[in-house]
Amino acid sequence: MAEKKTILTGDRPTGALHTGHYTGSLKRRKEMFDSGQYNMYLLVADLQALTDNAEDPEKIRENILEVTLDNIGIGIDPTDCNFVVQSQIPALYELPMYYSNLVTMARLERNPTVKTEIAIRNFARDLPVGFMTYPISQAADITAFGAHYVPVGSDQLPMLEQTREIVHSFNRIYRTDVLVLPEAIVPEDERMARLVGTDGDAKMSKSMGNCIYLKDKPDVIRQKVMNMFTDPDHLRISDPGKTEGNPVFIYLNVFGTDELFRAHCSDYGSLGELEEHYRRGGLGDVYVKKLLNEIMQDVLRPIRERREEYEKDKAGVLDILRAGTDAALGVTNKVLGDVREAIGINYFSSKGFEKYL
Repeated sequence: MAEKKTILTGDRPTGALHTGHYTGSLKRRKEMFDSGQYNMYLLVADLQALTDNAEDPEKIRENILEVTLDNIGIGIDPTDCNFVVQSQIPALYELPMYYSNLVTMARLERNPTVKTEIAIRNFARDLPVGFMTYPISQAADITAFGAHYVPVGSDQLPMLEQTREIVHSFNRIYRTDVLVLPEAIVPEDERMARLVGTDGDAKMSKSMGNCIYLKDKPDVIRQKVMNMFTDPDHLRISDPGKTEGNPVFIYLNVFGTDELFRAHCSDYGSLGELEEHYRRGGLGDVYVKKLLNEIMQDVLRPIRERREEYEKDKAGVLDILRAGTDAALGVTNKVLGDVREAIGINYFSSKGFEKYL
């Protein structure tokens, strides 16, 4: 039987996870977990979260359990997946030091993902060094676990490409194959990779307040859906409406499977028929939003209920994190030892000092 490939995935604990996370990575993460074909490590990336939250570490502490609960909520079984707290893995402090010597500042500055995030956060000369070197830290995360695959959104592809460059450089310079070359797994549908916010903004974001969270209660979900932006020119029911770029229809296409559509809409044979009616006029936004609300309730209900069950025992959730982190130490320490050996700095055990022993 072939050895299972390893997947590394995870989340920054800066807040509860939302439907944008779900479509962008969590749904695919769950599918891969369910396949039983992979060893999965789920990283709670508190070190990376500190790169732009260093003055508010309490925010990170509060959300470590939140993102763990969200992942359990989508159906990741903690008995078959290692949940790992990033800051508790020594290799993830040491490997970035070695990798930073293989990356130029000019290369970091060209990273499109870093440039975009800097612009979003309005960083100028007050840019934290830790944030700038985020791609190097991420490379340490991926390689320390020997990850073959990393599920990412398309906006994160430049980060993975930088990891691949570091792996190539390290293995070439030190004439080794210690580091595994990872591959990206991206959503097939771009609408899922970058789910728009409820306000129609190009991306759902916690900081912009345009999210539907996985843990939201039914009344909160309904309120957010009924307040969603639609076509601003669709003022009367009789007006023709645009479905392209319309957040409500984007969500219907992303979440409204054929089964869910049939369960909640008997007036139309398919979502395509509904869209056509909206485009020619005669279909109101309230009708469409009510349909979306019913679908979103069905999608999020099992996630929320599973999450709430585990939330009753937060000490037990902490035990899950502790056990997963302990299990990860054996793997990451082995990679770290191999890296030191390849560089030749295992001074008290490497072959280079044998003549003195």
